[in-house]
Amino acid sequence: MEKKTDFSFDNLETAFAHLSDKELKKTQSLFRLMHYPLLVKSGLWLSKMAFTLGLPVKGFVKKTVFHQFCGGETIASCRPIIALLDKFGVKSVLDYSVEGKKEEERLIAATEEIKRTIAEAGKNAHLAFAVFKVSGIADTELLQKVQEQKQLSEAEKESFAAARGRFMGLCDTAAQRSVRLLVDGEESWFQEIIDQWVEEAMRQYNKDKPIVFNTFQMYRKDMLRRLRDARHDAVAQGYFLGAKLVRGAYMENERANAKDRGEEDPIHPTKEATDNAYNEALKFCIDNKQRISLVSGSHNEWSNTLLAELVDLHGLSRSDERIYFSQLFGMSDPISFNLAKAGFNVVKYLPYGPIKEVLPYLARRVEENSGISGQASRELQRINQELRRRKSLPKLPKIA
Repeated sequence: MEKKTDFSFDNLETAFAHLSDKELKKTQSLFRLMHYPLLVKSGLWLSKMAFTLGLPVKGFVKKTVFHQFCGGETIASCRPIIALLDKFGVKSVLDYSVEGKKEEERLIAATEEIKRTIAEAGKNAHLAFAVFKVSGIADTELLQKVQEQKQLSEAEKESFAAARGRFMGLCDTAAQRSVRLLVDGEESWFQEIIDQWVEEAMRQYNKDKPIVFNTFQMYRKDMLRRLRDARHDAVAQGYFLGAKLVRGAYMENERANAKDRGEEDPIHPTKEATDNAYNEALKFCIDNKQRISLVSGSHNEWSNTLLAELVDLHGLSRSDERIYFSQLFGMSDPISFNLAKAGFNVVKYLPYGPIKEVLPYLARRVEENSGISGQASRELQRINQELRRRKSLPKLPKIA
């Protein structure tokens, strides 16, 4: 591949232009803390216990990890951040990050909130997509039972039908408002059911353009084949395939589950193998760009550089609506903001929800950022560099 990029992820002035010195120092302090994962995890656990006991810890959590990784507690409270990101060419995706509920009324309430995010995306040009996790609107134990073809009671049959109805209702709402809707990936023991629902929705709503997007977790050994099969079905059935690629988020759970069942480990044996599968999937999507619209959800600089080069190599406009780069809010700003400045389509996942309810999401962000070899180390190194750069700038004379 001869085409080379005309931007650099090392441009830290661009990467952090949206943050003041005070905000950047606050971020620096948090990522320093994440070098001590046991301390941070203990803090989150204690926060969860304190919420349960009614102790006043909300303010502390809100000012630290919640402020770093979430947009707010409500859609309205997220709007200033959405507008700020857009000033730097970065779109947002409102992600209602409340999950794992089982009570029917909680699942219905979550569905109604996701509908509100779809409505917001339909009227706010700064929002490029809407998104949801099926685990937020359906009992995942029931989905697993259906996937394993176990006998259901009449009440379970009704609950399953209601969950499917909520899913299809969200897809229909998105189609009516012409909002692209990302369906996030889940654990494999109920992902098959989700895949069936998404395929059905794509056949119905993606005839003219991609509305519904499925997620392909490329750390799974079978995922490249599944991506190719999905493209084949899209061609055969005459619809556009919406594909969001990620490396994957449930490796430990997947391996433990496979071991418990005496099954083969479904995850690639090495990070290199996962990286290779991810990059092959990028190439496949761009090679099939007439049929596939792509959202690349990656914090990996190599993969983001590769996709940027592929866009240019294929002679595509960098603003081609079929191709988006995606990162999480509060992470990988050198990737997001440098890509956006170079003219590519970039979105930040912007999680929100009541602080107590998004603690599981925050715990996952802390987990992947923790430790000396984790994401926090890379984030902190660049933050330190940017603060040193700003400190070295000549001071402007004070106006009398």
